[in-house]
Amino acid sequence: MARRSEGVPQEPGYVPSHASDDKLIYRRAENGEMVGYTPSEYGVRKDDGHGLVKPVNSSAGLLFLAILASLFTGGIVYGVVRVALDGTWGILGEVWWVVPVGILVPLAAWSAYAKERRAEKLRKTRNLPRPVD
Repeated sequence: MARRSEGVPQEPGYVPSHASDDKLIYRRAENGEMVGYTPSEYGVRKDDGHGLVKPVNSSAGLLFLAILASLFTGGIVYGVVRVALDGTWGILGEVWWVVPVGILVPLAAWSAYAKERRAEKLRKTRNLPRPVD
């Protein structure tokens, strides 16, 4: 039974929704206990991936990276406009890959931010701590 409906009479036929255990992601929370998160509550990947640099996975950090990537895209747009005005189209033949990267990186950054922001809101409604690993 859902936490908010314990001991409260419900409408006939009411069945509280709950996530099944096979769909939960069990991770350690900030307070050290193991908590089961649904995939939408978990958000972006939280583990360090065993790399040299710990990934940014907070919504504030992802927002900063998304804004930075958008500024990078603005620089690419400026460069393409300068190429068009100067008529030096040969330059784009050498650096054509910058244009798709300039489109895909901000899309990925903003989608990661949206996913983590949505997960934060869901965790807040269920009063869950943030997963740390």
